[in-house]
Amino acid sequence: MHMADALLAPGTAALMYAASGTAAGISIYRLKKENDTEKLPVMAVTAALVFAGQMVNYSIPGTGSSGHMCGGMLLSAILGPEAGFLSMIAILAIQCLFFADGGLLALGANIWNMAFYGCFIGYYLIWRPIMRSGWFAKNGGGASAIRSRITAASLLGCIVTLQMGAFSVVLETTASGITELPFGAFAALMQPIHLAIGLVEGAVTAAILVFVYNARPELIRDAEPVETGRSRMSLKGTVIVLAVITAVTGGCLSLAASSSPDGLEWALFGNAEEGYGANMGLDEESFGIESPAAKRAEEIQETTSFLPDYSFADSESAAGTSVSGIAGSLMVAAAAALICLAGGFFRKRKKQA
Repeated sequence: MHMADALLAPGTAALMYAASGTAAGISIYRLKKENDTEKLPVMAVTAALVFAGQMVNYSIPGTGSSGHMCGGMLLSAILGPEAGFLSMIAILAIQCLFFADGGLLALGANIWNMAFYGCFIGYYLIWRPIMRSGWFAKNGGGASAIRSRITAASLLGCIVTLQMGAFSVVLETTASGITELPFGAFAALMQPIHLAIGLVEGAVTAAILVFVYNARPELIRDAEPVETGRSRMSLKGTVIVLAVITAVTGGCLSLAASSSPDGLEWALFGNAEEGYGANMGLDEESFGIESPAAKRAEEIQETTSFLPDYSFADSESAAGTSVSGIAGSLMVAAAAALICLAGGFFRKRKKQA
């Protein structure tokens, strides 16, 4: 769902930067009040896991399209909505600047579409109400009921928030005045394909969160650790397992990612080469809006992206993908750790004052 700069008018892009920036400012303010430095390893490894997970596009059968996880629901369920949102900003900014994934002018919109809904709407309106409800209490109760709530919240949250993100893309392109994209037709393509993508992401998110709950119940927000006895795995062991999953995902599974266009690209350009429809039928080489702002943003990306499209420049070597997965995961982990440390630093400064 990473938008390209050509889909946004500069005014719309600026508005989305302002909206995402406001949400980031509020998140930073709230993050200062928490004891964040204690969860630094978890924050680093889960953010890196989402980055690696976004590299693995999975095919949507019968469509000629593919999808990848966004990760907002996963991060907010473990880190909370504010830390999760800031971690998503780090992920999307690193993807944009160093891997040329998503436009720089469109970064504010991509943060809003892919991070805001999953982290805030997903957490406050779906995750927390379900986890604090009595759902599944009659089916054995206890830890079994909590696992069922985690699964239900993950599936419903990912489906709903991806639908909201996909519809925001339609609204943003319409507000930008891209006449080649009739509102109704574009929405009719975007919503169903992201419903399928949301189902897969929900299942993956549920599997990861249930594992974390089984290993360290206290890491899952709003899930009471009802089982007696020690946790099945130490915190260090849990972090190590997640780090191994991240390395395998970014370094190995990314090599098996589907080459089919993702949901947004599929809606815009179709996949006629593989025998599917052309959908909106736009020309990939020349579509959308040209502006000085977009041109400047493209120049910046060309300078900063040392592994464009997750590969070595002017090379088709598979090693470029693996290096991108490992390097990007490490960069995201470092950025998430810095966010966590910055929260502790400002909190200490405030106490000293």
